[in-house]
Amino acid sequence: MTARSGNILLVDDDPSLRRLLALRIESAGHTVETVDSGAAALRALDEFAADCVITDLRMDGMDGIALLERLTEERPTLPVILITAHGTIPEAVSATQRGALDFLAKPVDKDMLLSRIEQALGHTGLAGDDWRKIWHKRIVTRSPVMHRLLEEARLVADSDTSVLITGDSGTGKEVLARSLHDASPRKAAPFVAINCGAMPEQLLESELFGHEKGAFTDAKQAQQGLFRSAEGGTVFLDEIGDMPLALQVKLLRVLQEREVRPVGAARALPVNVRVISATHRNLTQSIEDNRFREDLYYRLAVVTLGLPGLRERPEDIAPLARHFLESLARRNGRRTKIYAPDAMELLCAHNWPGNIRQLSNVVEQNVALTRGHIISAQSVEKALAGQAGRRERSQTLMPLAEARDAFVRDYLIQLLRIADGNVARSARLAKRNRTEFYKLLNRHEIDPALYKS
Repeated sequence: MTARSGNILLVDDDPSLRRLLALRIESAGHTVETVDSGAAALRALDEFAADCVITDLRMDGMDGIALLERLTEERPTLPVILITAHGTIPEAVSATQRGALDFLAKPVDKDMLLSRIEQALGHTGLAGDDWRKIWHKRIVTRSPVMHRLLEEARLVADSDTSVLITGDSGTGKEVLARSLHDASPRKAAPFVAINCGAMPEQLLESELFGHEKGAFTDAKQAQQGLFRSAEGGTVFLDEIGDMPLALQVKLLRVLQEREVRPVGAARALPVNVRVISATHRNLTQSIEDNRFREDLYYRLAVVTLGLPGLRERPEDIAPLARHFLESLARRNGRRTKIYAPDAMELLCAHNWPGNIRQLSNVVEQNVALTRGHIISAQSVEKALAGQAGRRERSQTLMPLAEARDAFVRDYLIQLLRIADGNVARSARLAKRNRTEFYKLLNRHEIDPALYKS
C-alpha cells in the first residue's frame, strides 16, 4: 500500500497495456478508471473525480497532447502524466513545458509509475477521499461544474490561504466556507460567521473587533469580538462587498498586522485566525466605483472560488429537492414525502433565480401544504407562482453549426443527468417523442447509461 491513495484515470487505446498498468496501480491501493480515448476521458471526468490522469501520447482521434490542452484549459489543477514511446520523448518533454506533470517512457517501469503517481497526488492538496467525506456532509451535487470547483477548493482547504467566495445570493457560499474550515488544521477551533451588510458601521466594528467597557453608550461590559472569539479558527466575513469604506481600512490593518484593537482600547491584541470572505457583488466594479479598497481585495482574494447558480447546475435540482425532503422528515419526525414525476419535472424546468435557498423554501412550503405522501404538480405550480424567471446566457464566438451542435449535446446531457439517464423522461422534458430523442442521442454519440445515478 502507498502512503496515500487516489483516483487515477488511465487513458490508452492499447487494451493489453491498459490492463497491465491498471493492475499495477490498483495493487498499490489506488482506484483506477480506464478509457480508450481522449474523448472518452473527458466524458469520464464528468462522473469520476480523478486525482490524476495518465494518458498515452499517441492515440487515434484526440491524442494525449490534445487531451492535455483541454485539461489545462478546463481543469488546470488536475495533474497529467504522459506515457510515450522512445521516438516521441521530445514531444513529451515539450508537453511538460505546456503543463504536463511528467512523462514515462515505454516500457513503463512499475516503481517509476507509482513514484510519479505519488508525486502527482502531492500536487493535489488534501487527500481526495478525505475531502469528499468532508464536503459530502454539507454539499449535495453531481454537477461537473461543481465537481471542478470542489477540486479547486481541495487545493486550498488545508492551508491558511485567504479565500474569497463569489456567487449569487442563495448559492451556498457559507456552506462551502464551513467545508473549507472542516478540512483545515483549524477544524477543532471555532468557525465564526458574520454578515457585514446586516448592521451599521459602529456596531459592526464592535462585533468584529470587540470593545472596552464604557467605550460608547450602552457598552456596559467589555466584549472580545468575533476575531478574538475565533482564535485558532476561521472568521467568515459574508457580504464583504457591503462593508463600509472606513471599516475596510481597519480590517486591512488587522489582516496585515495580525492584531485587533477593540473599540476604546489603548493597545492592540494579537489574533490567529484564517479569513474566508464572500460576496454576491462584482468587487472589481466596486473598486472602480471607489466603493471597495483594492489593497483589501488583494488581501482577501488570494484564491477566488466562484459558486455557480442553480440554473448552471440543473442536474442538482432533483437530488437537492430529495435532500430537503429527507431533512424535513427527520426534523419533523415524519415519513419522507416524495414528488410526483410531473411535479419533479416542473422543479427541474424552473430557472431558480433565488438558487438553492429558493428551492429549499419551495420544498418546505410543498411539504407543509401537502396532506398526503405525494406532492403534486399543482402544489409546485402554486409555490412557484409569481416568481419571475431570469436566465442569463453566456455567449462564445464560434461557427454557427459548431455552436448549435455544442448546445444540443450539452442540452441532451443535462436532460439525462436531470432524469437519471431515463430516456423516456428526458424526451418528455424536451417535449420530443422517444424515437426522435434516441436519434439525437445517437447523432451526438451519447450513451444514456453513463448518466444513471
